Amino acid sequence: MQLPPGQNQSWVSEFILLGFSSDPLSNRMLFLAFLLLYLSSVLGNGLIVTLIWLDVHLHTPMYFFLCVLSLLDTGYVTTTMPQMLVHLLAHSQTISFAGCWLQMYMFSALGLSECIVFVVMAYDRYVAICYPLRYTVILSWGLCTQLAAGTCACGFFFSLIHTYLTMRLPYCGPNIINHYFCEGPSVRSLACMDTHLIEMVDFIISVFIVITPLSLILASYIRIAQAILKIKSTRGRCKAFSTCASHLTMVTFFYAPVTYIYMRPNSSYSPERDKQISLLYNVFTALLNPVVYSLRNKDIKGAFLKVIGRDRGLW
Repeated sequence: MQLPPGQNQSWVSEFILLGFSSDPLSNRMLFLAFLLLYLSSVLGNGLIVTLIWLDVHLHTPMYFFLCVLSLLDTGYVTTTMPQMLVHLLAHSQTISFAGCWLQMYMFSALGLSECIVFVVMAYDRYVAICYPLRYTVILSWGLCTQLAAGTCACGFFFSLIHTYLTMRLPYCGPNIINHYFCEGPSVRSLACMDTHLIEMVDFIISVFIVITPLSLILASYIRIAQAILKIKSTRGRCKAFSTCASHLTMVTFFYAPVTYIYMRPNSSYSPERDKQISLLYNVFTALLNPVVYSLRNKDIKGAFLKVIGRDRGLW
């Protein structure tokens, strides 16, 4: 339905989030499962931030960016999970128009920032392996701070464009969102006008934020691979590669579902499938981040054991 020019007011004052199930028993079981996932994600990422802050040996660019990633993951999962947990037990599953606007903005801002953080982390590994003697000189604390600030600035700026263009559309009829939070494509499908132009703008943003970072990460790892192959000892090659394995794992888990959701044709939109896939990059990456980096990282393990030993000494 095409509205007359200038008629862009939204009449819907609130939305209804369908979530995953309408069965009370299923919702209670989902509540317990998602509560466990949420608490594990927040506590795990909080533990990484705390360990990096407490252990001076972890005050390096690599762990600084890991700390930024953990903070983003904590905020990212917190924008959606608490409300979903409330809706799983409450009779009402409504969210105000302003609340939906804010949730979409924060979710997109933190997600876009995380996309760029992965590029910065790849650059960190590139410098560490290709220029080990100049690592701390190239990645000074001033540059690290600027990269972190620039990452968040880009994420919040592009999120503002995405959210503004989506929420300024006229929503004059259906207000039921077949999702567990206000995600752009799900909300936009309710607009009572042609959204082709908005989808094109979103696609351009997605190319810039998804494809460009992926290309830069790939370029970094091509150079890293070339440098690793020049290392003569097998042990040295394995050690160099192990410092990149955690990052590559998280990049795969995050970018694969994000690319599917935001880079596919609009004709392939499937609400039920999209809800499940969005859990991968919203919930499970936040959960896997501390697991992957702690299991494969001796420094994090060592810092944890030192903190535990210190606490035991106090007792």
